Amino acid sequence: MCGIAGLFDTRGKQNFATELIARINNVQAHRGPDELGLHQEPGVAFGHRRLSVIDLATGQQPLFNEDQSVVILFNGEIYNYQELVPELKALGHVFHTRSDTEVIIHAWEAWGEACVQRLRGMFAFAIWDRNQQTLFMARDRLGVKPMHYALLDDGTFIFGSELKVITAHPGFNRAIDPLAVEEYFALGYVADPRCIYRGAHKLTPGHTLTLRHGQPVPPSKPYWDVHFSLDNAISSRDAQAELMQRLQESVRLRMIADVPLGAFLSGGVDSSAVVATMAGLTSTPIRTCAIGFDDPNFNESAFAQMVADRYHTDHRLEVVKSDDFDLIDTLAWHYDEPYADSSAIPTYRVCQMARKHVTVALSGDGGDESFGGYRRYRLHMAEEKARGMLPMGLRRPLFGVLGRLYPKADWAPRMFRAKTTFQALAMDAAEAYQHSMSVMRSDERAALYSDGFKAQLGGYGAVQIFREHAARSGTDDPLAMIQYLDYKTWLVGDINTKVDRAAMAHSLEVREPLMDHQLIEWLATLPNSHKIQGQEGKYLLKKAFESKLPHEVLYRPKMGFSVPLAKWLRGPLAQRTRDSVLGPRMLDSGYFNPATLKSMVTQHQSGQRDFSVPLWSLLMFDAFLRQAGDGRAPQ
Repeated sequence: MCGIAGLFDTRGKQNFATELIARINNVQAHRGPDELGLHQEPGVAFGHRRLSVIDLATGQQPLFNEDQSVVILFNGEIYNYQELVPELKALGHVFHTRSDTEVIIHAWEAWGEACVQRLRGMFAFAIWDRNQQTLFMARDRLGVKPMHYALLDDGTFIFGSELKVITAHPGFNRAIDPLAVEEYFALGYVADPRCIYRGAHKLTPGHTLTLRHGQPVPPSKPYWDVHFSLDNAISSRDAQAELMQRLQESVRLRMIADVPLGAFLSGGVDSSAVVATMAGLTSTPIRTCAIGFDDPNFNESAFAQMVADRYHTDHRLEVVKSDDFDLIDTLAWHYDEPYADSSAIPTYRVCQMARKHVTVALSGDGGDESFGGYRRYRLHMAEEKARGMLPMGLRRPLFGVLGRLYPKADWAPRMFRAKTTFQALAMDAAEAYQHSMSVMRSDERAALYSDGFKAQLGGYGAVQIFREHAARSGTDDPLAMIQYLDYKTWLVGDINTKVDRAAMAHSLEVREPLMDHQLIEWLATLPNSHKIQGQEGKYLLKKAFESKLPHEVLYRPKMGFSVPLAKWLRGPLAQRTRDSVLGPRMLDSGYFNPATLKSMVTQHQSGQRDFSVPLWSLLMFDAFLRQAGDGRAPQ
């Protein structure tokens, strides 16, 4: 786990200044505090910050092949690297380290761009092949590891693990992309491959990018996608047995490390399943880490303790006060872009605590997406059934009118909060799911934005992201469709971004066995009945672990990793909310309707409405603007 940074001259072979590559590399020193490495030659400059995890003695980067003609920068882990070594040796390749990094170099020499097909893991890497005069970049299938890049006006191609590598270059133009602002206020993050800045991009997960001197930067190319066939006729009992075998393999591969290793244990089904599997693979007590909250409405630590007691783990718990909101500016710096998921706060804290005891931690991230665990999945399937009863020509006008007329009732019992449901029933499946995932609905964003900013958007809406992915999904099954959408949007843009930045802020490597691509490919063959039965999500996972985990852990209501936002914004954060949302930086930015901002703050703090999520999004946007510069909307 590391930080990488590089410069490539697309027009010629300029010599990049050592001071420049060192400076842009060192802005992400937190990602790799153990070692610093640089490599320069005409037209190329590579920088690396290392967090030593595997092959502590000889795994330094940049790393070269035998004749020094190929050099690599690598962030991540290749879990099947030990399996590839004998095959590559048989092809004549000579190894000088025990690192997974060297495996990638020889895989490139052996198989070229197709090398990524052989790699099982989380990764973002760049290879410079001097003989082929080629820069080759790749990102893992599910976007666990980040990669950002930009083409500067002078022809310099710059890339790095974090966006701050790009913005540290004096030639980068920080003009904000209005479409990215729309995506942020719709989703709470800027969706891949867009960045908050017009000139920067994220390499799309499951894609590669190949550059050569004197040639234009081409579009990235996909090398993987998930296909939902849903045609596996396996029985429930056999599926449970095969799931256990696949999980054991996935966890075993992720327990390879030359440094202290442990696991997050939230008390939820996913992390508990990972810990139970780990305990079955070693006789040494597993180090487990949990965060508790002094507010019982947000505290799952008792359930984590049940699992820790059952498997006799070396369990560490830290209780966080319910007013732990002093990380706003810290998070804005680490995330580089506006990022609105408030669970970044407890995630930051659990990573901070875990790093005191381990260097590598396994997590349960990805379980909800793959096993059908979200409540929104069941709601969407019910809505799809209702949508199927009427043609769009009738649904859109009928439910559109009801959605506009029905009052917003955040205060009411859920069964009476029909406005959002009416709005969703007037939409197609992709639009309805994006609607359900929004931190602010389309009508709310329309009221939020200034007329000038809406003109800048030119009719663009974040729903286009969902429609484009839906068109590529290859399925019209309601559950498979939204699982696919989550793999492409929520999992990458929210979950993986949150965990990567929070973990690397503390030089902690996090591994996700439930995101193993081979496991996901297998789960995508299973019928929906293995994932959701009635009102029970994660059916297969829960049944498989009934003999291994307490019933209270498996079948309790889902809590999530959240914080008391509404309470904060009416109490200890009330003044900061007013000062930020209604301050000159936001009001003068050109993005917002001042009357809407004032109404949201007033109604929320009076208790009339719950605008906690939109207001938190605005708070984090203001924190981003404060660190990014004046942040004015483009004219």
